[in-house]
Amino acid sequence: MDFKTYIAEAISNVTNIDKEEIKTYIEIPKIEANGDFAFPCFRLAKELKQSPINIANNIKDNIIVDNNIISKIDVVNGFLNFYIAKSCLAKETIMKFDSQKEEYGKSEIGEGKTVIVEYSSPNIAKPFHIGHLKTTIIGNSLYKLYKFLGFKTIGINHLGDYGTQFAKLIEGYKRWGEEYDFSTDAIDKLADIYKRINALCEEDENVLEECRATFKKLEDGDKYCTELWNKFKDLSIEEFNKIYDLLGIKFDSIKGEAFYSDKMQEVIDLLEKSGKLIESQGAKVVDLENQGINTPCIIQKANGSSIYATRDLAAILYRARTYDFDKCLYVVGEEQSLHFKQVFAVAKYLGLDEKYTNGLEHVSYGMIRLPEGKMSSRKGNFVKVKDLIDEAISKSKEIIKDRDIENKDLIAKQVGVGAVIFEDLAESRTKNQVFDLKEALNFNGETGPYIQYMTVRTKSVLEKAGYLPKVEELNFEKITDDSSIKLLKLIDNFNSILLDAMQKNEPSIISRYLIDVSETFSTFYNNNKILCDDKEAQDARLYITYMTKVILTNGLGILGIEVPEKM
Repeated sequence: MDFKTYIAEAISNVTNIDKEEIKTYIEIPKIEANGDFAFPCFRLAKELKQSPINIANNIKDNIIVDNNIISKIDVVNGFLNFYIAKSCLAKETIMKFDSQKEEYGKSEIGEGKTVIVEYSSPNIAKPFHIGHLKTTIIGNSLYKLYKFLGFKTIGINHLGDYGTQFAKLIEGYKRWGEEYDFSTDAIDKLADIYKRINALCEEDENVLEECRATFKKLEDGDKYCTELWNKFKDLSIEEFNKIYDLLGIKFDSIKGEAFYSDKMQEVIDLLEKSGKLIESQGAKVVDLENQGINTPCIIQKANGSSIYATRDLAAILYRARTYDFDKCLYVVGEEQSLHFKQVFAVAKYLGLDEKYTNGLEHVSYGMIRLPEGKMSSRKGNFVKVKDLIDEAISKSKEIIKDRDIENKDLIAKQVGVGAVIFEDLAESRTKNQVFDLKEALNFNGETGPYIQYMTVRTKSVLEKAGYLPKVEELNFEKITDDSSIKLLKLIDNFNSILLDAMQKNEPSIISRYLIDVSETFSTFYNNNKILCDDKEAQDARLYITYMTKVILTNGLGILGIEVPEKM
């Protein structure tokens, strides 16, 4: 039963106002003591020409409801508060869950729709540092969320493999490449070359100009430059894949910016045809003031080379034609906000259907830093993700070393990686974050290991019981205590949580929800002896335990976190 619909119909019968309109006004009170659902009568004051309090009292006096469904109705300051009969709430929640079981929370909302998620997208020839972690983890979670909700989801790793920075690296390699042995730690050595050439460019403008000229050679297919570029790229992908394997991340497409190098001329031609491309100081730009953007978008530099925007526009054309997407999400830091505003604005002039241009969305996130401070790949003060994950696994192994469990290496990996992922998703993506590994590995805090532990506890209880009771044999009166009802309400809200997270592209909504479920299950576990002499109570409590296991497992899976067998 949909309680909100039931209440809306009952109110509609009294007020003669459309039940669908009324349903949109019904809310869940923030204070639990104010009932399970609340209807704010001030919404109808203008239409009914009465005070909210009079409307509320009139509805309460005349409403017809089944007392086995609605146990009580209160009027508080113009609100009608509805209390669902506890046994009814328990039964309806469990029956709803039982219709999906392990698939609980999935929906068909995405059927027939395609969502592209572009995420991770590190630059080649640079170590995969903690600054890349947030896009990778947020993007992977959104990819899994949309897929869970029925969308055809395409995960794209848009490698940064083009631009002046690679010309800098080529110039640095030409100067100092013979000083290095690239058979080991090749990326670290390339990073050192990059650091050195950047410092030289800052000292000598002529060197910077040489790098710009080298990039033009690379664009024009110069053999030497292309061979070096391919070498840097192969070494980088090999390094990145080690990280993705640790995090359990795979992509449907790995195409760098260079893939679009032969597709950029079409962008220029389309923009010229639209009449929007103009010359400015030798460069070709699109003026965007009519779209509220004061900074023009450069499409082609004065020396004829392209920039990020040109390649991103070529990618939009390619993706529209290849994937026919409904949404294309770019999980990229907040500092690129202006860039995406410009690109999305210019995309409207490419002659694409509005479906595509309206579906472009920048999913931004705040800066990440360690307690020690901000990082910079140019200055060389960064933390590599591989080192961070290895440390998390090592510390997890230390925590569980004295526990009587098998496969400690695997469990340490699952806990360590889970801690890193959850720490990145614990707060709103737009907030600046201080990444604290010690806090992330706290088994008693609001962390990934805590949720993993509570999930393992549910599995342990079910294993000890040795069976799963049948829903049709449950006595719902045995689970009307406050801790059972509170847990059931949270479970019932799982699909709404997922939809909210999807609509806001905000995985932290799921993270916070899983903490609430874990803490509420802990209270339920402590307040109710699950394996007990009362068979009816045991069966009902076991089924709630099973529901909790499914919710936590599915939720963690969407975040990209595995559940260990034991902890």
